[in-house]
Amino acid sequence: MDGDLPYERVIPADKWLGVLLAGAVGDALGAPIEFLSIEDIRARFGPSGVTGYAEAYGGRGRITDDTQMTLFTVEAMIRGHLGRRLMFFEQQPASVVQHAYQRWFHTQGTPWHRAGGSYAMEAEPDGWLIGERGLFHRRAPGATVLTALKGYAGGAERGTLSHKLNDSKGCGAVMRAAPCALWSEDPLDSFVVAAQSGALTHGHPSGYLSAGALAFVVHRLLDGAALPDALVEVRAELVTWEESAETVQALDAAVALARRGRPTPEQLATELGGGWVGEEALAIGVCAALAADNLADGLLLAVNHSGDSDSTGSICGNLLGAVHGVDAIPRPWLDELELREVIETLGRDALIEFSPANSLNDPTWRDRYPAW
Repeated sequence: MDGDLPYERVIPADKWLGVLLAGAVGDALGAPIEFLSIEDIRARFGPSGVTGYAEAYGGRGRITDDTQMTLFTVEAMIRGHLGRRLMFFEQQPASVVQHAYQRWFHTQGTPWHRAGGSYAMEAEPDGWLIGERGLFHRRAPGATVLTALKGYAGGAERGTLSHKLNDSKGCGAVMRAAPCALWSEDPLDSFVVAAQSGALTHGHPSGYLSAGALAFVVHRLLDGAALPDALVEVRAELVTWEESAETVQALDAAVALARRGRPTPEQLATELGGGWVGEEALAIGVCAALAADNLADGLLLAVNHSGDSDSTGSICGNLLGAVHGVDAIPRPWLDELELREVIETLGRDALIEFSPANSLNDPTWRDRYPAW
């Protein structure tokens, strides 16, 4: 899509808000058990594991770094698209996403003059989202992400698909990638943007290709595709990328396991892994979404296993939210969700920016979402 052409895609509001809110709910369901084995989960919560929110980070319904970074990705999509509409910069928004992640890095306890790197030209970071003090909490952020952003702040070159910062394939790239589904009317563009965004912190192909795959699938679901069909399409795209075999095999294993019926936590661990790395987290989220009876069932399936429960819950929520919409989320879970109003406000603002033929360019909007 050229910068001077209108964005003609109509995104269903209920499904887009479902992506964000169900992802955050899955994150919050998994947060209390992220580092527990399934044996410990059952010992603490009973044979079915968690069936709703439990205490984590001083309360119930608390989000983690997964949702925090997802929100900054949404903000980057808005700011990048505004800049694209005004033709301030290149087609792809990697620099804008980098800026957003440096702002998130600031929320993790690093003063802006040390967190912002080349973006710290102003005394304080800009935009409204960074003013939300509820984001200023450390919720088990990934070491790879922190190291990469600290390096950039210190003057290191930005990570790209060709300039790889490391060999990490941790799930920190895929768990924040769903909002890249907004970027273009073409799901392949969204795949590329998500992969590029993932490469800002994760240099292994299974780290950034799993991010691209999630954005592609969410894009297709928002456009009305069925989940099985979207998975066939993304597999066809993945096989064209170098070093995609791990991600393809993980998705194939997820689909095969779901076809056999509802998987047990032990089957998830044995056949798909723990979700600590990108392709495994994507596979568990996909498998749970395919095997679930409904959205709530899918989220509980996605978090009750020995592994990275908040990330797999978040990914499953992104998928099922796009399939079923926000009304499928149990009301009590929404009512207790931390930062729900912030999530909804940002989501609705994204719908405004990505509405057909949007020409909004008033000072208030540009102060809210500076286009860089």
